[in-house]
Amino acid sequence: MHIIIDGYNLIRQSDHLRSVDRRNLEAGRDALIRFLAPYRRGRGHAMTVVFDAWDGGSPREERDRQAGIDIVYSRRGRKADDVIKEMVEKQTRTETLVVTSDREIADYAVRRSAAAVSSPEFERAVLRFYEKRFFPAVSEEMDEEDRSGKGTRKKGPSRRISRGAKDFQKRVEKL
Repeated sequence: MHIIIDGYNLIRQSDHLRSVDRRNLEAGRDALIRFLAPYRRGRGHAMTVVFDAWDGGSPREERDRQAGIDIVYSRRGRKADDVIKEMVEKQTRTETLVVTSDREIADYAVRRSAAAVSSPEFERAVLRFYEKRFFPAVSEEMDEEDRSGKGTRKKGPSRRISRGAKDFQKRVEKL
C-alpha cells in the first residue's frame, strides 16, 4: 500500500502537531515525520508526505527522504492538492490511500480507484497501532471491553452496515 498524506492538512487537524506548527513551521513538519516514522517502519507501507510551497517555496518541486518517508514540496505557485492528484493519477501498480480532510481531494482519489481517509481518522489509526505495539496489555483490556457484549443486540437487517461503511472499515483495517 502507498499512503499519500496531505502534510499540512494532517498537521492542522492534529491538536499536538498543530501546537508545534504554531511555534515554527519547520518544527511542525519535523514533528509530523517523527510521528509517522515508527508507524511506517512497523507497517511497511510506502509513504509520501506532500507539503505546500504555494507562496514562498522554490521555483521547482523539491523532494527529500527522511526515515524512509518520501517528502515532496510543491513548487512555488502550485498547491499540494495538485501534486497529490497527479500522484494518484500515476498510481496504477499499488493500492493507494490518500490521507486528507479536503473533500475535493478525497473525492478525486475515490473516483480514481484510490481510497481516502480523513486526517483525524488516520491519526487515530496510527495511535491505535502505537497502543497495540507499545502497550499490548492495555490494548488487550480495551479489546475485551469492546467484546464483552454489553448493551442490546438488534436482530435483522438493521444490524447490517452499508456497503460504503464496509468499504471504509476495510480501508482503515489495512492501516
